[in-house]
Amino acid sequence: MSDRPSVVTRFAPSPTGYLHIGGARTALFNWLYARHTGGSFLIRVEDTDRERSTPAAVDAIFKGLDWLGLTSDAEPVFQFSRAARHREAVQQLLDTGRAYRCHMTVEELEVERTKARAEGRAIRSIWRDRDSSGSAGPFVVRFKGPMDGETVVDDLVKGPVRFHNKELDDLVLLRSDGAATYNLAVVVDDHDMGVTHVIRGDDHLNNAARQSLIYEALDFAKPAFAHIPLIHGPDGAKLSKRHGAQAVGDFADMGYLPEAMRNYLARLGWGHGDDEIFSDAQAIAWFDVKDVGSAPARLDWAKLNHINNHYIRLADDHRLALLTAEAHGRLGTAMDAASVGKLEAAIPLVKEGTKTIPELADLTLFVLKTRPLALDAKTQQLLNDETRERLQRLTEHLAAAAAWTAPALEGELKQFAASEGVGLGKFGPALRGILSGGSTAPDLAGALAALGREESLGRLQDALFKATKTL
Repeated sequence: MSDRPSVVTRFAPSPTGYLHIGGARTALFNWLYARHTGGSFLIRVEDTDRERSTPAAVDAIFKGLDWLGLTSDAEPVFQFSRAARHREAVQQLLDTGRAYRCHMTVEELEVERTKARAEGRAIRSIWRDRDSSGSAGPFVVRFKGPMDGETVVDDLVKGPVRFHNKELDDLVLLRSDGAATYNLAVVVDDHDMGVTHVIRGDDHLNNAARQSLIYEALDFAKPAFAHIPLIHGPDGAKLSKRHGAQAVGDFADMGYLPEAMRNYLARLGWGHGDDEIFSDAQAIAWFDVKDVGSAPARLDWAKLNHINNHYIRLADDHRLALLTAEAHGRLGTAMDAASVGKLEAAIPLVKEGTKTIPELADLTLFVLKTRPLALDAKTQQLLNDETRERLQRLTEHLAAAAAWTAPALEGELKQFAASEGVGLGKFGPALRGILSGGSTAPDLAGALAALGREESLGRLQDALFKATKTL
């Protein structure tokens, strides 16, 4: 057997807001790599910033991860609960001379900052080589990093990245209130959780150098680092609100399916040849973090819509009906079990070209309308005496139809048009208006099939023989 440790990846969000699409992709890449290697995927909530970390943000992050289907293989860890362990690690660094207590005042720190900037080096505290044992007053604990040489981060995506140690400051490990800082807590938590691969956004690349030094000082084995480029908008600029949705919840509300989002996010910065659409099983089999590209990925709405359409066409109609019912409900349409049944009957007839759930809602609204329908002005104008008489004959013709399916009804409509010696254009628009009440609807045969025999004939009879409401 191999002595190589099992792969452990982690996603470590800060609960200061919603789950960003970039964070979702980072979580997905960690999940995929863990699955690809037969390892474990863990979640750690980095909630040490108590002022900005909120329960609502924590809930939003887990809701987004659950929607995407990215669940931890162990109980999630909350960083704040590990404060005692962080202080223990800082004490170890103090004991080994790799950290020191710094009593610099704000004014002294500003003087040092100005001096360091002029000399082209990082900040060094005046307490770096002093004995602070007899000093009173508030202090922070700083890391005592090397002042020469270089630190190399052998990144799985970017290759070897070199940092001059003189440019890495003696970062604060423990604040004056006793709280550990980000870089110290991350190193300790990743070590204790057994994380072997740190896969995260490349905005953390500079942190990797500082964290590497802390790993060495604590005599911890360093994980492999992989820093993935950020996601840009369609115009190549950094993704922002002007590009549209940014939160995972926004994409859910816009009617994208989680399996489509997994597929699409996997293609943002990684790919398998020219394959645009692939299953979770294929992504797991193919994914390797070293194959992630080093250039920023661009959000492409057209590709996302194409992929979502693919998964809508594959999706179970009952599931789509429930999702569509939710979309109708958000728009104020009352929903019950009967309504869901009507949607389920209509969805197979309209989902082929549909890109999102709200589009499905728009295309299925006509089946939810109650009789008698209010006819729009255009339909009323089409209902002259000749068209009314023809539609009356069509009603009688359809009532005698042996089968009420879309293919059969398409044949019935063509047969009726031929018997009348006219094209469908002579009565089709008026028929569509009567069936849909002016809403969007599929082709005539599809609309009839979705409504069913009784409802279709009832709507025709309402329009032709009863007083109708007007819009």
